Amino acid sequence: MLQFHNIKRYTKFSISPFSKWYIKAILFIIMLLLILTSIIYTNSLVNEIIKREKALLKFYADIYEHYSDPNTNFEDLNFFQEQIIPQINFPIIITDSNDVPLEPFELYSLNVKFDTTLTYAQKRQRAYQLIQKMKSTYQPIVLVDSTNKILQKYYFYHSDLVDKFRALPYFAFIIFLTVLTIGYAAFNASRRNEESKVWVGMAKEAAHQLGTPLSSLLAWIELLRLKSDDLGINEIVNEMANDVTRLNIVATRFSKIGSAADLTKTNIRDLIEEISKYFERRLPHLGRKIQIIREINQDYYCDLNVDLFSWVFENLFKNAAEAIEEKQGTIYLTIKIKGSNIKIYVRDTGKGMTNKVKRHVFTPGFSTKKRGWGLGLSLTKKIVEDYHNGKIYIKDTAPGKGTTFVIELPLSS
Repeated sequence: MLQFHNIKRYTKFSISPFSKWYIKAILFIIMLLLILTSIIYTNSLVNEIIKREKALLKFYADIYEHYSDPNTNFEDLNFFQEQIIPQINFPIIITDSNDVPLEPFELYSLNVKFDTTLTYAQKRQRAYQLIQKMKSTYQPIVLVDSTNKILQKYYFYHSDLVDKFRALPYFAFIIFLTVLTIGYAAFNASRRNEESKVWVGMAKEAAHQLGTPLSSLLAWIELLRLKSDDLGINEIVNEMANDVTRLNIVATRFSKIGSAADLTKTNIRDLIEEISKYFERRLPHLGRKIQIIREINQDYYCDLNVDLFSWVFENLFKNAAEAIEEKQGTIYLTIKIKGSNIKIYVRDTGKGMTNKVKRHVFTPGFSTKKRGWGLGLSLTKKIVEDYHNGKIYIKDTAPGKGTTFVIELPLSS
């Protein structure tokens, strides 16, 4: 006999989806704090560099004032131009007291490139644009005479090193985020692969274990048919045969998990009709009156594996029926075309879900019921998305307002 209780005991002590969500949130907050700390520290370094560059500009202005004297020693001036000026690696433009750039522009500016193909007027316009940019960023160094009259203004802009420092935290953030994304994707892929192996092993073992008793049951049913002439008993036997056939289909489905799905062109409306009728005969056993209303007015064809995809509708119907806690309820099915796809809406009048539950309904092992493994909807998602290249999601839900699932499938060519 299959030891499913061992697996159930394992899932009971595993980390819940909510705990995993909190762990992710904590890691994300830590990452943000690290980035914020990095930005604050980098800005402090940037401010220090700017402070030093401004001090260097003040030194440049003082020396420039000193060497502007006609009596200045030529050798000292040469030392200034060859030794001091190369140490300045940020742009400077000298203007008069009215912010008019001094001419010639090349002589009264530093680390500013003027295109030689520009006209004189274009160079002046270029100089004005740079001054406006510098003025909006930093206060100029002002040179005054003994009467406090403004002689010149030294406008400047920070060096490329400042921009590189400012970009460093964001660059590090992009690298960190890229590594984190790749690592997370690799971890998820590895985990999905492990889960897939477990599921495939469980499914194939279940199919194998179910095979022998199902064969025996079919044989006993045939024997009952031969032995009984009572119409009432024969009717019961026929229903038993239908259920055993259904069990056989379930075993076949399990055997196909993990294998490539064999898809054939299928009429969705006919498939929904067949499964709906099967459920309608068995819904009264739940002790509630539940209707399945099919609002489908035409045929839609998709490439499906009927054995697997009928499982999708059965799981959705079962979940919808269990969500209806009143004595009466309804399950609605509608289909709409969206481009080359169809959207199948499965809506119930059940108790609905909270946003917290909605986020985890497709997570393997997650269940709000006391009984069950929480595999139905996760298997449904796997069948729709992995085997049929479709999508399944919850469109609408709220406590007391029911739930609407949507399945998107490509139409057959």
